[in-house]
Amino acid sequence: MKTGLYFGSFNPIHVGHMAIANYIVEYSDLDEIWFVVSPHNPLKKKKTLLNDHHRIRLVEIAIEKEDRFRISDIETKLPKPSYTIDTLTYLVEKFPSFDFSLIMGGDNLLSLHKWKNAVQLVKRFPLYVYPRKETDIQNIPELNKILSLADITVVNAPLIEISGTFIRESIKLKKDIRHFLPPGVWQYIIEMHFFE
Repeated sequence: MKTGLYFGSFNPIHVGHMAIANYIVEYSDLDEIWFVVSPHNPLKKKKTLLNDHHRIRLVEIAIEKEDRFRISDIETKLPKPSYTIDTLTYLVEKFPSFDFSLIMGGDNLLSLHKWKNAVQLVKRFPLYVYPRKETDIQNIPELNKILSLADITVVNAPLIEISGTFIRESIKLKKDIRHFLPPGVWQYIIEMHFFE
C-alpha cells in the first residue's frame, strides 16, 4: 500500500487541504493519504494553535466520507517537539507492510536543510511536492545537496492560496466563510466558538 503522509497543524483543516489531498490521491501513484496532525512545528510559533484533540476532531469530520483518507494522531503521542524523521521511523516499525512517502508544499522543501536528519529522511522516503506561491529553489549549498539525494515527485496540483491564518482572522472578524471549510468543520468551529 503506497501511503502518503500529509503532515500539518490543520489549524483548522480547510478546503485547500482537502483539494490538495484529493488531487494527489487521484493524480499520483499513491493509494491513500494519512493526515498526520502535528502538535507543534518546531520551526513555527504556537500562539493560535487549537488543542490537539480539537484539531484531530476537525480532521475526522473533514475526511469521514472518504475511504482513501485516514487520520493519524501519532505525533500527539510521541515526545515533544515532534520531528518528522522520528515519526516516520515509528510508523515504519508499527506498519512494516506500508510504503510511506512524505507529502509537502514547495515552501517546506526550501527549509528541508533545517530539518532533523534531513539526509537520512530523503534517502529513506520519497517526497511528493505540491506547488506553493513563491517557492523558487534558493542557492543554499546544504539544501541543494539534500535535494540532490531526494526522490522527488512534483505534483502539479492547482495553486491554492487559502491559509489557516486567513481562516482564523476571518472568523475573528465575524465573516461567514463557511465555503472555505468542509461543512461539518465550519459547524464545529462555530459551535465551539473557536478563533473568535
